[in-house]
Amino acid sequence: MFSEIGAGEPSPYLASATDNAMSQYKLEVFDRITIDVYTNEGERIIDPDLELIPETRGQGVQSKPNPEYVIQSDGYVRLPMVGRVYAEGLTLEELNQLLADEYSEYYLDPYVLSSYANKRVIVLGAPGGQVIPLENENTNLLEVLALSGGISSDMRANNIRLIRGDLNNPEVYLIDLSTVKGMTEAQTRVESGDIIYIEPVVRPANEAFRDAAPIIGTVSGILTIILIFTTNF
Repeated sequence: MFSEIGAGEPSPYLASATDNAMSQYKLEVFDRITIDVYTNEGERIIDPDLELIPETRGQGVQSKPNPEYVIQSDGYVRLPMVGRVYAEGLTLEELNQLLADEYSEYYLDPYVLSSYANKRVIVLGAPGGQVIPLENENTNLLEVLALSGGISSDMRANNIRLIRGDLNNPEVYLIDLSTVKGMTEAQTRVESGDIIYIEPVVRPANEAFRDAAPIIGTVSGILTIILIFTTNF
C-alpha cells in the first residue's frame, strides 16, 4: 500500500481545483451519465415513480437505482422522450442547457441535473486539472499517470500525493517514484474519486522573469517612444 502521511486539512485550493477540473471535463464516447429533469418547483418529471427500471432487493429493503445512459460510439445518447441527443464533447453544464431546451417542448421551464456515473480519478498540480476515466477496476497509479501525460521534467516525481476520501478529512498518501519502493507502491490499484496531486518543479529564475515581464514590457515601451521622439525631433 501507499506510504500514508495521515489525514490532511481541507484545502480551498484542492476543492476549487477539483470542481474546476470536473466542470471542464468533456463527455467522451462510452461515458455513463445519469439525468434528472425537474420543473421549476423541483418536481421530478422523468419517471417520477421509477417505474421504468427494475427493483433491486437487498436485506429486505427495496430500492431502485438511478438509470444510467451511455454515450454511444457515434457520440449520441438515447434519453426518454427526447430520443437521441449528441453529447460527446459537451461539459455537464452544456449538456444540462441542451437538455433543458429539448425537454421544454414537453414541459414548461424544465431544468436538468446530470452527473457522471463513470468511475474516475482527478489529476492536479503540474499537469493541470485532468479527469481520467477508469475503464477497468484494476487501473493502478502508474497507468493513471501515463494517461495524464506521464512524468516530465517540470514535475517532482518524488512528491506525488494521492488524496482519498472526504476532502474535509482525507487520507493522504505519499508516493516517491524515484525509488524502487515507490515504483512498487505506484502499481497499487487506485479507487474512483481519488485525487492525485503532482508537485510542480519551482524554478525561481523563471518565476522572477515571469513576474517582472509586465514591468519590463512597460519600460521597453516607454524607451521605444522616447527613442522615436528624440530621433524625429
